[in-house]
Amino acid sequence: MVKVLSINGEILEEIELPAIFKADIRPDLIKRAVVAIQSHRLQPKGTDPLAGKRRSAESFGPGYGVSRVPRIATGRAAFAPGTVGGREAHPPKVEKVLEKKINKKERIKATLSALAATAVRELVEARGHIIGDVKEIPLIVEDKLEDLRNAKEIKEVFKALGIWQDILRAKERKVRSGKGKMRGRRYYRKKSVLIVVSEAKKPIKLAARNFAGVDVVDAMNLCVEDLAPGTHYGRLTVYTKGAISKLEERFKDYIGWLT
Repeated sequence: MVKVLSINGEILEEIELPAIFKADIRPDLIKRAVVAIQSHRLQPKGTDPLAGKRRSAESFGPGYGVSRVPRIATGRAAFAPGTVGGREAHPPKVEKVLEKKINKKERIKATLSALAATAVRELVEARGHIIGDVKEIPLIVEDKLEDLRNAKEIKEVFKALGIWQDILRAKERKVRSGKGKMRGRRYYRKKSVLIVVSEAKKPIKLAARNFAGVDVVDAMNLCVEDLAPGTHYGRLTVYTKGAISKLEERFKDYIGWLT
């Protein structure tokens, strides 16, 4: 049994935790599924097939005391990799297959596994979330949460539920390591709370995006990347009571796959 909280943080009722939250946690499947989703966003890229080859260069052959690389009439090396203006040895090609595939059954089991991880307090803490003041994991809230329309109201709810400290953690900008600092992505922020609602068009979807690291997704479009961004499972997740019913309905045919 798990407790359903009001938007003020008070206990309203207790409900039985659905079977979908009792799936085996499979880090290997979660990682494969998230990487497959991420690969679908990659864009093919490649060089001009004639880059570095627009020269009338030919090797002089043996007997001249110079290496047998292609040369122009003046004797300067050209065309070959490692020469000035020459082609690349192995350039990127647009025909390279970037998309990774995963079986339907594996993808669904990965989603169920990531769902189950959100119901284990130790895994949520291990992911780095601050949940010392959170009364219940998984965190299930009444449906009034979906109808909140402004950030001020949502902030008060976050404080009542004990998750405000985690949002402050995600608000801090971090400086990226490596050359990404020079390429328009100097700073990055961490992921914080995921709010799962029953329907896509709910007022909270616009209001909650004012907070760093907070995402809102409806139950029917919830995917493994939402639950385990960066392949790291155990995200701090707030479910509305209506969303729990929708998730149960969505995965009712796959309960037999849980073991």
